[in-house]
Amino acid sequence: MENLENELTPEQEEETSILTLTDENGEDVDFEYLDCLTYQGKEYLILMPADEAETQIVILEVEPVDDENENYLAVEDEAILDAVYGMFKEKYKDVLTFED
Repeated sequence: MENLENELTPEQEEETSILTLTDENGEDVDFEYLDCLTYQGKEYLILMPADEAETQIVILEVEPVDDENENYLAVEDEAILDAVYGMFKEKYKDVLTFED
């Protein structure tokens, strides 16, 4: 994925949400929630690692478990990743600067 340069206003930065997810090794990792987009009837979370200097985004598929719980799955399909990332870039083209 491309690197992101964050150009949010101070008001927007105060609204950032941090999600703590547990990775496959059982370790907690903090992510900054950027957005949730729907593509082909499925929802995808757009996240950025909160504690790293690197600004690569992470796209996870939302898998509902029940009314209160959901799982977040790594997306393996490059076509889906590209499509969801393209939607994200289009939605935030006036807010964020995307680097190739």
